[in-house]
Amino acid sequence: MIVATDGQALIRSHDDGENWYRIDIRQDLEYDDRVRCLLVDPADPKALFAGAEKGLFYSEDHGVHWKRVDCALNGYSVWKLVVSESDPKVMYAGTGAPTRAVLFRSRDGGKTWERTSLERPEFCGGVNRPRMLALAVDPDDANDVWAGVEEGGLYRSRDGGDNWERIDTTWSAFGGNSDIHDVMVLKQADGSKVHLALTVIALYRSTDDGKTWTRQPAKETWGLRYSRLLMRKPGSNTDIAVGIGDGTPGTEAAILTSSDAGETWTKSELDKPSNSCMWAFGGNPADPDLMLAASKFGYLYRSDDAGKTWKKEWREFNEVTDVTWIPGVPEDLGLPHVTN
Repeated sequence: MIVATDGQALIRSHDDGENWYRIDIRQDLEYDDRVRCLLVDPADPKALFAGAEKGLFYSEDHGVHWKRVDCALNGYSVWKLVVSESDPKVMYAGTGAPTRAVLFRSRDGGKTWERTSLERPEFCGGVNRPRMLALAVDPDDANDVWAGVEEGGLYRSRDGGDNWERIDTTWSAFGGNSDIHDVMVLKQADGSKVHLALTVIALYRSTDDGKTWTRQPAKETWGLRYSRLLMRKPGSNTDIAVGIGDGTPGTEAAILTSSDAGETWTKSELDKPSNSCMWAFGGNPADPDLMLAASKFGYLYRSDDAGKTWKKEWREFNEVTDVTWIPGVPEDLGLPHVTN
């Protein structure tokens, strides 16, 4: 289990949560860095990428040792990483505060990156400096990419990022909202696609390739007003979860699951109430039923039944930014800093 934090880089456990370790010093990734996002490398199940305050980093050994990916992302704060299902060599990265919000593209599995034409202004109305929190790729087309900006709208490119169309302008009937937190494309059994876009206060859902949308207000649908993130059960295109709270950072949170691609929802059971908004989800195809969730202020939860019930882990963290898990145990723990 690997927890990304804002100020202590990555904290990891290799024994099912009994002991936790910080990364060692003298690495390209500083052991007190701000890590914003994680992505398991589809080409290597024991490797993963980390987007941090000053660029992109890579580990080949379950997150023990880290090297900088020397590329166009150097110096950028990387907030989101996503990989194409149909062509795993195609990846996208969204950057943001305190640097410019820009979408980058890789066509060689994350080794080299290039800047696309999607770039937001330096400042915005809601969060001062915008950040690209939401990225999704059509499961059948690596060039069909969606990008959502906090705060700055929802965009779609059908040519891998060369040209973009703004999507949320069609939401004017609902009052509109440019604060996008997550986006998802779900391919159904009949070949159709369900598109989901999560804003700060609502979920937008389309079944006609984004031409029209229905809206589920967070407060009325889920009971809390601040909707933060979505998660798909690995391998499924109907089973998803949403993490919400009463604000940011907030004082309470909830997780709800859907088995019909976001049409209806069931509230999950947390064995201990959260101390803040739900902020991160993590899963792995090696065991689709094992999911992780974390609150913004450091509570880590584990589910062994695909998100229906959640148990809080004993270890608490500083501000959490992302979580994931990968199978296996590294041979070398890298003289780690033990946190317990």
